[in-house]
Amino acid sequence: MLALMSQASTSRDGATRASSSSPTPPSSRRWWTLTTVALAQLMVVLDSTVVNIALPAAQTDLGFSDGDRQWIITAYSLAFGSLLLVGGRVSDLIGRKRTFIIGLIGFALASALGGAAGTFGLLVFARALQGAFGALLAPTALAVLTTTFTIPRERARAFGVFGAIAGAGGAIGLLLGGFLTQYASWRWNLYINVVIAAVAIVGAAIFVSHVTRTGPRPKLDVPGTLLVSGALFSLVYGFSNAETQGWDSPLTWGFLAAAVVLLSSFVAWQRRAEHPLLPLSIVLDRNRGAAYASVTIAGAGMFGIFLFVTYYLQTSLGYTPTKTGLAFLPMIAMLVLAAQLSTNLFVPRFGPKIMVPFGMTLGVIGMLLLTRLDLESTYAANVLPALMVLGFGMGSIMPASIQTATLGVDRGHAGVASAMVNTSQQVGGSIGTALLNTLAATAAANYVADHLPATGAVAAEAAVTGYATAYWWGAWFFAVGAVVAALLFRRRVPQADQVEPVGPASTPETPVAVR
Repeated sequence: MLALMSQASTSRDGATRASSSSPTPPSSRRWWTLTTVALAQLMVVLDSTVVNIALPAAQTDLGFSDGDRQWIITAYSLAFGSLLLVGGRVSDLIGRKRTFIIGLIGFALASALGGAAGTFGLLVFARALQGAFGALLAPTALAVLTTTFTIPRERARAFGVFGAIAGAGGAIGLLLGGFLTQYASWRWNLYINVVIAAVAIVGAAIFVSHVTRTGPRPKLDVPGTLLVSGALFSLVYGFSNAETQGWDSPLTWGFLAAAVVLLSSFVAWQRRAEHPLLPLSIVLDRNRGAAYASVTIAGAGMFGIFLFVTYYLQTSLGYTPTKTGLAFLPMIAMLVLAAQLSTNLFVPRFGPKIMVPFGMTLGVIGMLLLTRLDLESTYAANVLPALMVLGFGMGSIMPASIQTATLGVDRGHAGVASAMVNTSQQVGGSIGTALLNTLAATAAANYVADHLPATGAVAAEAAVTGYATAYWWGAWFFAVGAVVAALLFRRRVPQADQVEPVGPASTPETPVAVR
């Protein structure tokens, strides 16, 4: 099936059947639900980057070493990445509204603990807690959106907003992190989540609706949970270790090998489990598989933008943290513009088979523009055009991919299908972190070795050379993504009776209220 926005040509009675089968709230309430979900998603996404800019200040304050500082980032990504699928299934089991509010409260408390941390160990623990509650919150937010918006036109608009936030959250985190670090304290990069979560909790209590489930309550797949959590932990840790210890580290390959074994065991178990954690039909569907692959590849490529452009602006051009964050604003604006144009105009007409490869191609162009940066480049003439192209590209990729990833999934599996979107993005980011950073560091070291003695000017040129290497590989990521998306996405538009079963299943059992 194509992304839901390509169903604009679906018959009106089909849309009516979809909407009437689900107990959706009044229209105005649905949009307040979207606002609440968007706040939660923004909090989770920006927290993966908002702390980055605060790291130097936090390191000075708490006195931890250069070797330890990566754990402030890794603790969050390890917990988040390894628990995402479990978090998605929990929302299916105990109800999305209840899970959503629990996730918001837990994330706020973990953020407050991190902001007040007086030691390195407590800060790492708080970041791990943030990741755990983020893994509960992120897929639930998307599942709430999936089951709230059932009319194709409204759903397209809602996912346009959600996709824009998913793509822009990292850049917003850089902007917010720079401002808070420079004008308040690094601790406010964590405290700000308490404010956002408080507003979202009130919104969730008022606007997020209870849903009705039919049939018996599903059970948690404990063996599957342990296998996939261990696999994702090993995968994220393996790539994180490669970033810090190098690809020749036995620990790196040991964890990556463990990830392969555990993932293989997980797939084998899901084939015969009575209550599988991740029904394989979710990921084996050709369109959903293409969507998950697109999100993974785009996540890997996007990392090069945020990490290396941030370093380039601050270390090569001498930007302050706040100025660095402001530099990403045009990219955010183009991403939001593209997301809205895609959901309302382009995807309904062309479908994700055209729009996702188009966005990937723009990603290639933007990355190639970044390879031309040097120590004499200026923001307006050299950096800005590349960021705007990349922003429009991501705005073309994310909404169509996210919609397609949850299209055709039974309501009872909406949480775990939504979790796969976040898992794909997290895995892609981890791969991008390790590969691009390793390639950049190697290129920079080779440049210094070829231009001895290693003066300050040589070091500066070496850094730019390393960034350019990362951009080249980022361009290859997007190029592969364009080919994969063009080959895998179906062209055929689904008929009305193929729209996902958004309402309660037509079974004779008495409905059970899920709060």
